[in-house]
Amino acid sequence: MLLGSLGISAMATLVHALAGRCDWEVVATVRAGLALIISGALAVHAGAPLVVLRPPVMWMRSLAGTVSLLCTFYALSRLPSSDVLTLTNMFPIWVTLLSWPLAGIAPTKGAWLAVAVGIAGVVLVAQPRFDDGGLFPILVAITASFSTSIAMFGLHKLGHVDPRAIVAHFSATALVVCSSLLVLGPHDTPNRWPQSSQALLILAGVGVCATAGQLFLTKAFAAGPPARVSVVALTQVAFAMIFETIFFGHAFAPESLLGIVLVLAPTAWLLATQRRPNLADLSNEPPAQYD
Repeated sequence: MLLGSLGISAMATLVHALAGRCDWEVVATVRAGLALIISGALAVHAGAPLVVLRPPVMWMRSLAGTVSLLCTFYALSRLPSSDVLTLTNMFPIWVTLLSWPLAGIAPTKGAWLAVAVGIAGVVLVAQPRFDDGGLFPILVAITASFSTSIAMFGLHKLGHVDPRAIVAHFSATALVVCSSLLVLGPHDTPNRWPQSSQALLILAGVGVCATAGQLFLTKAFAAGPPARVSVVALTQVAFAMIFETIFFGHAFAPESLLGIVLVLAPTAWLLATQRRPNLADLSNEPPAQYD
């Protein structure tokens, strides 16, 4: 599990390092294409029947996961990876809130307190961005976590479908959307494509780290209780902070550190204590943005 977290943190750090070297859509497209190759090969090797049009809820999962992936990679091109990983990993808070209208499960008093603490943490994480016009990427990262929660509800209804087929469907959907944005979208940087060997090497590193992280995370989710594994997965933020300090000399303000704790603590508590199908047993897969 820790190796999976290390891989995802390294991937996020490398994606952030590519900011200004190539458009984030290029990075997202490479990531989606690699995920499709791996998941498709695993599904074919296992003889898992691939699905395309049905069941309809598959599209709910794939489209929500695609939005999460796009928002995550956009945010990583604008914000430190530790901030992005903090905000995108708060999806259990959204699941708790959405369980009321979608599943008829009202949050407990403890859950409401966890939500309030998490919101306070988000404000502290976002506070440095209020004055420099960087609030939009924060909102995009929060949208990624919300989209992940929608994808999780979709996964909850796909228990009869082979997980490899689910990941392959999502990866194909994400690749089509990312490729379309890459071709039709506006240029984000002066050089849309990597122009140096260093940028190409970093892009390759994104693929290697993402693949390794995905494989280790998937193995961990398959071997242990998903809720407990998800709590350990929050170590991604700690690894990202270490990478940022070493490679970028990033100094963390006290309020930012407090905000990260206030987001992750209630998230971990919800994952560990809320014994509900939609939180504890939604899926044996990692969150959507990691696929």
